[in-house]
Amino acid sequence: MEALDQWVRRRLRCVIWRQWKRPGTRRRKLLALGLDEPRAKKSAGNGRGPWWNAGASHMNQALPRKWFEQQGLISVLGTARGLSRSS
Repeated sequence: MEALDQWVRRRLRCVIWRQWKRPGTRRRKLLALGLDEPRAKKSAGNGRGPWWNAGASHMNQALPRKWFEQQGLISVLGTARGLSRSS
């Protein structure tokens, strides 16, 4: 279940990376999410694909698990644990 949760978060980071189509937008959004200027600039223009970037440390730092929880993403693992307790 934890692996599925991790995959879902990576897939969502991939979608977000694709929504930020241009390097300038990516840099601006990464800065807004707390990355420092040199790292945001380097990450935004790295030329790697969305899936690679979704698993990279810069996206994990900018969009951590806590951020997804704040956005209302429900954990598969947490839901499964809740179901097993009520049974």
